Amino acid sequence: MDNLLEVQDLQVSFFTYAGEVQAVRGVGFSLGRGETLAIVGESGSGKSVTSKSIMRLLAKSAKIKHGSIRFEGKDIASLPEKQMQDIRGRDISMIFQDPMTSLNPTMTIGKQITEVLKKHRKLGGAEANRRAVELLDQVGIPNPDKRLKQYPHQLSGGMRQRVVIAIALACNPKVLIADEPTTALDVTIQAQILELMKKLQQELDTSIVLITHDLGVVANMASRVAVMYAGKIVETGTVDEIFYEGKHPYTWGLLASMPKLHEKSEELTAIPGTPPDLSDPPKGCPFAARCPYAMEICHEYMPEYTEHSETHRAACWLQDSRAPKVQSPLAGGDRP
Repeated sequence: MDNLLEVQDLQVSFFTYAGEVQAVRGVGFSLGRGETLAIVGESGSGKSVTSKSIMRLLAKSAKIKHGSIRFEGKDIASLPEKQMQDIRGRDISMIFQDPMTSLNPTMTIGKQITEVLKKHRKLGGAEANRRAVELLDQVGIPNPDKRLKQYPHQLSGGMRQRVVIAIALACNPKVLIADEPTTALDVTIQAQILELMKKLQQELDTSIVLITHDLGVVANMASRVAVMYAGKIVETGTVDEIFYEGKHPYTWGLLASMPKLHEKSEELTAIPGTPPDLSDPPKGCPFAARCPYAMEICHEYMPEYTEHSETHRAACWLQDSRAPKVQSPLAGGDRP
């Protein structure tokens, strides 16, 4: 597959009064044209920091210490900000988690959409307004002419998220990064937004990086999955490989914690313990302290990746030929 985006050995740290926090520790993945890659993991695993690194929207306290982010072969991790501004919004766009904080409450919907069109596509006022109406109609907002004159607070949560999607798609970007795009919405609106994203991806052939902790969304949207924990990607594979043939105990834990509608249980399954403190990360496997299968070596050395297929690999000592054979507790389970 022709890779549009390639991230290699990305390392990002936050420099705080309490010291350095190593939020992303050697992350690498690729994204093909027209593909959807889901990055999953618990809160604090480094998913959003990774996505904001691609957009170069990190806080002032954060720094890309090492690694490359290649978009169409060009390393954008080291580009001057002026050149990055030309790529951001035009070639790579982002849908943020909460539309109410993504939109400017003091500007009309129309002005916020036309601003992007004027900057990146050099459209005049009347032409930008016409295109804004087309975009609102494309994302399923009724009476788009009327909506252009309204402010964010006058729209429902679902409509605000559709506006955010319209802004992100205004310049037909090649890569769309969706950071928890449905978390702030109710279940019914979530389904509508996800269907909208799938429809627009097919129409525009856009590649999507989907950041989420919801494995149900992953099963419905993604073609490949990267499982992230404590700033590292511990397993990658196709959706079927991750859901049916997952190799890492953390992947098993995430899948086991998914509520299952056909099972009656008063308790939800949870992964015991908490993620490690990344101001002092463990020297071995970061999941070792929470892993029921951890061996002595897991606490001492970080495992290398074991290749299970051309698309599937996992970093776990259980995959070493000398390790005891452990079968996934989810073997034969249903896909969410």
